Amino acid sequence: MPHKFVSYSQRDTVKIAEKAAAGIRRGDVIGLFGELGAGKTCFVRGFAKAFGVTETVNSPSFAIVNVYKGKTPVYHMDFYRIDNPDEIRAVGCEDYFYGDGVCLVEWAEKAENIMPPGRKEIHIKITGVSEREIVMKGFDFR
Repeated sequence: MPHKFVSYSQRDTVKIAEKAAAGIRRGDVIGLFGELGAGKTCFVRGFAKAFGVTETVNSPSFAIVNVYKGKTPVYHMDFYRIDNPDEIRAVGCEDYFYGDGVCLVEWAEKAENIMPPGRKEIHIKITGVSEREIVMKGFDFR
């Protein structure tokens, strides 16, 4: 069952991400969907913060993958500049999907055929200047 949240600011998005991170375990893969500027990287910042990451979280648009050390490794991927799944394989992203950390993948729609089954999804939609609708699939909130 999808869970729906409304964020009115970047601060709200970070708090929602921290809440979502509470139920995540090593080996989980999370696809992030949303147009440019929707807040995917902001969401990853809050998520990484919940895992004890203290360094600055930036979009890995040019590097493709950023690895952050926390209580659990956080693998942050951005496939915005990827044109086909073979490029994702060439970078070795599949190794991260089955690694010992948590994977967060921006522009996950570009890798849907190679991402593991059972992945979780976050869909962020711009609904106002600072307002976002965040729909999470596969998360268990208790």
